[in-house]
Amino acid sequence: MFKGQNLYNKAKKLIPGGTMLLSKRPEMFLPDLWPSYFNKAIGCEVWDLDGVKYFDCSTMSVGTNALGYRNNEVDNAVNEILKLGNMSTLNCPEEVLLAERLIEINPWADMVRFARTGGEANSVAIRIARAASGNDKIAICGYHGWHDWYLSANHNNGNDLSNHLLSGLNPAGVPKGLENTVFPFNYNDIDYLKKIIEEHKIGIIKMEVVRNIEPKDRFLDDVRQLATKKGIVLIFDECTSGFRETFGGIHQKFNVEPDIAMYGKALGNGYAITAVVGKRSVMEAAQKTFISSTFWTERIGPTAALKTLEIMEREKSWEIITALGNYMQEKWKFSSKKYEVNIKISGLPSISSFSFENKDAQKFKTYLIQEFLKKGYLATTSFYASTAHTHKVIDNYSEVLDEIFFNIKKCIVGELNIDNLLDSKIAHNGFQRLN
Repeated sequence: MFKGQNLYNKAKKLIPGGTMLLSKRPEMFLPDLWPSYFNKAIGCEVWDLDGVKYFDCSTMSVGTNALGYRNNEVDNAVNEILKLGNMSTLNCPEEVLLAERLIEINPWADMVRFARTGGEANSVAIRIARAASGNDKIAICGYHGWHDWYLSANHNNGNDLSNHLLSGLNPAGVPKGLENTVFPFNYNDIDYLKKIIEEHKIGIIKMEVVRNIEPKDRFLDDVRQLATKKGIVLIFDECTSGFRETFGGIHQKFNVEPDIAMYGKALGNGYAITAVVGKRSVMEAAQKTFISSTFWTERIGPTAALKTLEIMEREKSWEIITALGNYMQEKWKFSSKKYEVNIKISGLPSISSFSFENKDAQKFKTYLIQEFLKKGYLATTSFYASTAHTHKVIDNYSEVLDEIFFNIKKCIVGELNIDNLLDSKIAHNGFQRLN
């Protein structure tokens, strides 16, 4: 038992669920063996509480560090501002500068509100859109956080969100009065969207522009035209996709403009900052309602974001991480073909993943995580690229991957038993309660 696991066992007695973020829960990776906590992180390297160093070829803190951990320029900007003070009775000027910068990046927009988490930004956007449209009903496509408005979709038919990233989400604690206010639709299914708009008098469409698959048959254009025709507020959730393939939202790639867009994750390179960017005609509705929070006025987040944007624009970081993501996907494809292990690759190149197409998929995933950990890698079936990653890191990763797929192939043909190869319980899939 290592220090990280010892601390996690204590945490489960003190913190419901053990961690603050489901995606960092050790059971999602390697129950009883995952290092759980870090001591320091630099570039794409992470040291655990026992001083063991790993290359992070997993999610780079769930997508927050596209410029790598402890980026010197971003950290130095924050350190300098800390010398002047982080909070005051007065407002920080950086929030105005950041708003101005984001409007430059999004010329279709006029106004900005800031928060510190993606869930907050999503809820702020919904509150503003409802105030602007005068309509509570929302059509959604994608993952949009943990707040009541979103989770209420699972009051409708029990598990309406099961196809939107996470399955098994229980709406316990979410008011039943929110039932039938949020209606999910599947990506690229414009006909079903039209159907629920007519049946439920939808006032807001909220969606991720792209997550796992590309739009087809002018899907995004049709959504935009439909929203305009029906007087519906269109919101693009770019908390994950923002700054991954363009300098700004991935909607730029498809020449489709929303009424509101949210940015998060990569915006502050590890510092908490999210933004709700939108057209004046919609955003001014924020003054009809009450949206306010003390710590949205601290200056670390905006300072980090300003420097992060400066570095991204200078280095064209989105091109670097997309190229690295494509390089990693080629490694997955090579080993998969070499050993005839069927996998399905999905997602944007810079934040892509694969899944095993086999009845023992979750066992294979657990084995993969286990063996990578032994060789000094934090790795799963997802890879979020950062500018700190290199071809050498990925090449070394692929050598380990080759060994893992070799043994998985043996399991598939019956020469080995996957159950005998596992040193841990099987990794959780979706939301599961801890015992």
